[in-house]
Amino acid sequence: MQKVAVVTGASRGIGRATAIAFAKAGYHVAISAREFDNNNTKRHKITHSSYACGSLLDTVKEIEATGNKALALRMDLLCPDSINVAVEQVLAYFGRVDVLINNAIYQGPDLNIPLMEITPQTLEKVAKAYLYAPVQIVQMLIPNMLERNAGCIINITSGAGEKDPPIPAIDGGWGYAYGAGKAAISRLSGMISTEHGKQGIRAFTVNPGVVNTETLRATLGDRGVKALGQAVVEPEIIAEVLLWIATHNEADKLQCRTIDAQQLASDIDVRR
Repeated sequence: MQKVAVVTGASRGIGRATAIAFAKAGYHVAISAREFDNNNTKRHKITHSSYACGSLLDTVKEIEATGNKALALRMDLLCPDSINVAVEQVLAYFGRVDVLINNAIYQGPDLNIPLMEITPQTLEKVAKAYLYAPVQIVQMLIPNMLERNAGCIINITSGAGEKDPPIPAIDGGWGYAYGAGKAAISRLSGMISTEHGKQGIRAFTVNPGVVNTETLRATLGDRGVKALGQAVVEPEIIAEVLLWIATHNEADKLQCRTIDAQQLASDIDVRR
């Protein structure tokens, strides 16, 4: 039976590229985002002056062009009921999930504000999107994977969850809210591997590094990206790394650590 991948946050950037890469590799793909399109830009405002563009429906077209099935779903990480409905629709439509890419994040103009400006409301949104939502999705999908004693879960983290910013948030660095959210994501895969690895569940934490996405440009701006002092790669490179991890047993030794996706891309000779 044909395998199924679920990619959250697939209307643009890494999520979109990953969904297309898995489809080209022969997977049916379920994809999610807050909306099917981004016509209502207020809902997708990243900073007070910048927006990230992208369309879930455009990703569907790319998937279907490969000859595989695509299922587009509205999923709001801040709404547990929305997550329940989306995951239940995936299981009802495909009957199985073999790979989960937890890529979606909460985005908003308050995500990278300075520490002294953070409100309880912002921290509550971060907790819902970066702590509760990924766990909820994993808890709903692991039982289906256990039916086959096989499954792969990849959680996308960030350097912001691993280290301090190079410059203040006001100058283009990341804020505490985003860093704390990604730090929470960084701990999830190791728990899955420890508790369910012997049952066939493979789990990985992947740091894509600096990737040339709409969200990165809208969030940090040119100055912030330059301050990171790292190479910038295209989303398609990260997508190929995620596909390799999901489909190669050699990746198993990389569990219970944070994988540097750009270094792994070099090690496995992903075409740049």
